[in-house]
Amino acid sequence: MRNLLLTALLILTSCGPKATSLEDFHTQPITLPGGQVIRAEIMISNFDLTRGLMFRTSLAPDHGMLFVHAEAGNYQHWMYQVLIPLDIIWLDSNRDIVEMAENAQPCKTQASKCAQYGGKQISAYVLEIGGGMARKYGLSVGQRVQW
Repeated sequence: MRNLLLTALLILTSCGPKATSLEDFHTQPITLPGGQVIRAEIMISNFDLTRGLMFRTSLAPDHGMLFVHAEAGNYQHWMYQVLIPLDIIWLDSNRDIVEMAENAQPCKTQASKCAQYGGKQISAYVLEIGGGMARKYGLSVGQRVQW
């Protein structure tokens, strides 16, 4: 399984244009179905998959976070300690959008009371972008994302 994750990381980091600024150094270009390109931080380790976008006070409109799971499954997300609204997009192993939660709001209560989003469809990746950006980019279930 570790080799699979390392292979996925190598593939993700070797494709596409190189980072042009320090802010983009640890990101991967992701091409959306409409041709727009965003830069996504790649989360692979259990720690990173759990932390995600917690404690961030902003997210640039052309940036996001891509969660890479070791195997396809049902992955719920929540907004505990996330400070900004997000669009959460689940992708299958072919990188097709299989589920979306638009404009998920930060959870300002105790963890046990935070809403759970998604996880109804089998996915291998989850892309998080700023709240409202999925609509702006015209994203919908069935479309393919590329990297």
